[in-house]
Formats: sequence, C-alpha cells, structure tokens
Amino acid sequence: MNLFGTKTFAHGIHPPESKDDTSGLPIRQFPFAPSLVVPLSQHIGKPAIAVVREGQEVTRGQCIAKPDGFISVAMHAPASGTVRRIGLTPSITGKMVPGIFIEPFPASTQEILEGTACDASTADTQEIVAAVQQSGVVGLGGAGFPTHAKLQIPEGKFVDILVINGAECEPFLTTDHRVMLEHAEDVMAGIPYLMKATGASKTIIAVEANKPDAAETLRAAIPQDLEIEVEVLPVKYPQGAEKLLISALLGREIPSGGLPLDVHTLCVNVGTTAEIGQLLPHGKGIQERVITIGGPAVKNKGNYRIQIGTPLRFVLETVGVEEDITRVFLGGPMMGQAVSSMDIPITKGTTGVIAFSARETGFLDGHKQYPCIRCGYCLEACPIFLNPSQLGLLAEQDQHERMVDDFHLMDCFECGCCTFVCPSHIPLVQQFRIAKAAVRRMKAPV
Repeated sequence: MNLFGTKTFAHGIHPPESKDDTSGLPIRQFPFAPSLVVPLSQHIGKPAIAVVREGQEVTRGQCIAKPDGFISVAMHAPASGTVRRIGLTPSITGKMVPGIFIEPFPASTQEILEGTACDASTADTQEIVAAVQQSGVVGLGGAGFPTHAKLQIPEGKFVDILVINGAECEPFLTTDHRVMLEHAEDVMAGIPYLMKATGASKTIIAVEANKPDAAETLRAAIPQDLEIEVEVLPVKYPQGAEKLLISALLGREIPSGGLPLDVHTLCVNVGTTAEIGQLLPHGKGIQERVITIGGPAVKNKGNYRIQIGTPLRFVLETVGVEEDITRVFLGGPMMGQAVSSMDIPITKGTTGVIAFSARETGFLDGHKQYPCIRCGYCLEACPIFLNPSQLGLLAEQDQHERMVDDFHLMDCFECGCCTFVCPSHIPLVQQFRIAKAAVRRMKAPV
C-alpha cells in the first residue's frame, strides 16, 4: 500500500524501539548448559517421535527424533552427550510436553555432525522440501510453522514473488538485524533453495529503515545471477506481520482467512533463510539459534548463538539479572509470552529473552482496569481494521461464536496494538487468546 508516497500500511503504532543496547553487539556463542532439554513439540503440527533411548550416547547434530507425518520436523542433538531420560518438561504454554534430556560431555569438542548435502543447483522441489524437513527448520521469527510445509505449493497455486522478512519490528529484539549483518552470505545461499522450491522468479528482502547497515550489507552480498532486491520500509509496528508486509511491499491484499499464496507470494523470515543456507549445503540439522537476551533487568545484554534446549534458568544465571527482576518474556514484549517457570527450555521459536525489573513493571501492577470508554483508540491502531472494543465486550460475555462470525476474531494475529493504546488498561489481546482457545475446543473432534 502506498501511503503518502511511501510503502507502508494503514494504522499500527510506534512503541519505543529499545534496540540500542544490543543492535551494535555482535553475535557471541553461549556456553553449554550442564543439562539440555529438547522438547519434541517445538513447532505447529504433530510432535516428533524420539529415535534414541535413555542411556544412549549422541553426537551433536545427530537426529534424535523423526517427523511424525508431513506437518512435523526432525529434532537434532544440540550437544554431544548422553540421553539421561525421555520424559515430560514444562513448556511456554503451561503444559507439560515430552522431551529428551541430554547431559553434554564436558570435555567434548562439540563438533557438528554433517550429513548428505542438498545442492540447490541440482535438487528438485521435492528433494529441497524433504531436506528442509529433515533439517528441522521451522519459522524462526516466532511462529514455528514447519518451513518445508510452506514450500510445498498446492496444485492450482503459484508463487511469483518471494518475500524475505527482515523487518524485525518487535521492540528490544535485534536477532535478525545481527544475522543480516554477520551472515548475509548465508541469507543469499538460502534464497536459491526457496526460489527453486516455490518457483518464484523474484525475491524482495524487506528491512525497516532503522537498520540501514543491514540493508547496505545485504545489497553488497546479492549474487549477480539472481533477481533479488532489498526494500527499506518506514519504521512502524507491526511491520513484520506477513499480511501487512506483503501489502506494504506489493500492494497485494490477502483476503480474510487467506494466505500469502492466495496473492502468489510466500514470506519467509530472514533468520530462517540464513539457517537453510547454512545447513542444507552440509546436510546438517538445526541444533542452535541466535536470540537476543536483553531488557532492563539483564546485566550482560547481547545477541547469542544458543543451544536449543538450554534451560531458561541457566540463561538468566549466565548473563546475570537484577535482584528485583519481575517479568521475563520469551520473544518481545508485544507478541511474546511471559513465562511462569524458569525451567522451560529455549526452543527453535525463541527469538529473545527479555527481562524487566520492578522499576519498569511496578506501574503496571498498580494499574486498575476500567470499563471501555469507547474512545476508539484501538480501532485507530488495529492494522487489520477489526473492532477490538466490540470484541473485548463480547469476550467478557463469552460470546465467542459471535466474535468469530460477526467480528472476524480469527483474523486477529495478536500484535498487541489495541492493548498498548487502551487508556482503560483492558487486556484485550489476552481476552482474544482465551476466546480463540475456547473456539478451537468447541471445533475440536470429540
């Protein structure tokens, strides 16, 4: 959508970016925890099936769980060590999920196991899809949808433009920024796999204007034999939502309940693209990822390459936190989730660990929720033109079916704009999440 001569979208908000503390810090390797926990469900779809046993020794990068069907991905050992047990572990959802507990060898070099390489120049679509599934790569922007499933274009659909999402509009997070700066070659190596699998003839890498160094680095790394452009977009939240990004870049409006495929487009996170470019040429599986560890309560802020399965408690103890730490989010403060347990592990979908102290959250605890005053701020902020006020009133009355049928609840992607601007401090996004869960339970087969 072209508004006032710039590629952007209507509505949205401008929360404090809070990126200066980590945007200039290079990616560093995080130390190995004494115990790692690999949940078998780190993605949308069916959990993986363990293929190792308790007491077995594994090598870093070894496949330890196989996909259970098409909407599922493999899991790989984040460290060489011993499988101590296979059992339940806490998750960010509050549920206990099955996981593989690995004790790393203390004296190991932790070299990563390589497998059968997939060559983008010779592999066909199905070989690329299969290789991505076996690599275990999912959407690293936080969604966790299996990437190989996105690359399987249904019959009757086609993709002409591939969009690489490097917007990273979430406050505090600088993971994608550093990946674009330090691993631009991996991004460019991953794009041919995506273009060949989808049939896209052109790729656009979208970067927000607060990352000019990333845009410059990416442009310098573009290979001559591929049609790739880098587009710099105005800074606005939630620019990174794929529906809004595609609208801003291409002027293509995805219909209600639709997907980017409906407008012949596919959107892939830039970190996901870099991992594909790094893993597939060597036949490796994903066993670590880059995350931002920051927030006012963190002492040693930074961008870290961290082993999947690292317990959150170990993460916070290693970087150091203030004594009055009160809240920890996995992901950013807008769309991330506050944790209820320090024993949950870092997963493939963890973009950041952001911690706050009582100085920042104290005023929130004192906030009293008031009735909706119909000010309309939430309507002006909602980037997909929903009516959050009406949805909130219906949520309080448990009228979930009406929320879906009359007010398009399921189109909400929980960006948090409405909650951010609400002067009555109504937790609208939390109400919508509860309502969506109730709708899914009603529709679930008995």
